[in-house]
Amino acid sequence: MKVLIDIPDNEATFAMKVLKSLSFVKKVKPMSAAKVELWEDLKEAAEVVRLHKKGKIKLNTAKELLNEL
Repeated sequence: MKVLIDIPDNEATFAMKVLKSLSFVKKVKPMSAAKVELWEDLKEAAEVVRLHKKGKIKLNTAKELLNEL
């Protein structure tokens, strides 16, 4: 299982040491700001798709999208 933990920058060094010291933790790797932003964008996109599949929102067609440009 993968777990995403949001830790304040001033506590990150300590938290990384603690996580690395746990025998059951396989990998500890910080995420760059760009990766965090991408992660948030992907989560939002997945939520939009989920709502569309449930019929709660209507998405634009490709033609409507191109017309906006």
